[in-house]
Amino acid sequence: MTDSSASARKNDPQRTQEDILVVATEEFSTHGLAGARVDAIAERTRTSKRMIYYYFGSKEGLYLAVLERSYRKIRTLEADLELTNLPPEAALRTLISTTFNHDEANPDFVRLVSIENIHHAAHMLRSEAIRDLNVSVIETIAGILKRGIRDNVFRRNADPIDVHMMISAFCFFRVSNRYTFGTIFRRDLSKPETMERHRNMIADAVLGYLKTSE
Repeated sequence: MTDSSASARKNDPQRTQEDILVVATEEFSTHGLAGARVDAIAERTRTSKRMIYYYFGSKEGLYLAVLERSYRKIRTLEADLELTNLPPEAALRTLISTTFNHDEANPDFVRLVSIENIHHAAHMLRSEAIRDLNVSVIETIAGILKRGIRDNVFRRNADPIDVHMMISAFCFFRVSNRYTFGTIFRRDLSKPETMERHRNMIADAVLGYLKTSE
């Protein structure tokens, strides 16, 4: 980084904070909350520990900001899909494909969520932003399910949170357990044909559940 670009960034607090969050995401997802070093984040972002604490308050505050940014990223992707313009089955397949592709492309998100589960969601409990962000996906799924019942595409009056869990569980597991699962069963989950089969399989499983009666 040149002196001029460093100076320009210092005059752009929003950009500086975003740079810090990008590097902090990698640091926390790699080393966990306890193992992550704010000094390392400061060094890689050409900032200072003091500046990081000025923006985020503490190491825990920075970690929480990283979590919030990670959830905001996937919820923004979902909001951009405009699923209300699609038939119910196509809308759900699109949502599932987006979740699948996001998790595959963002293993740091999966690791961060796993780390926060180790902490019993203690830090997430402090975040109204994360709770508010995740309301949107449930409302989206609820709308798809309602339209599916109305159009006689779905037969089951399913709980949208249950459907969200079904989608998240499969997509999340493929990434969180890819090394242990791949080692045990000698299967490379990153092969394009395997990914495509699994992407379709989870969509078929969810839709099959919704198309059966209770």
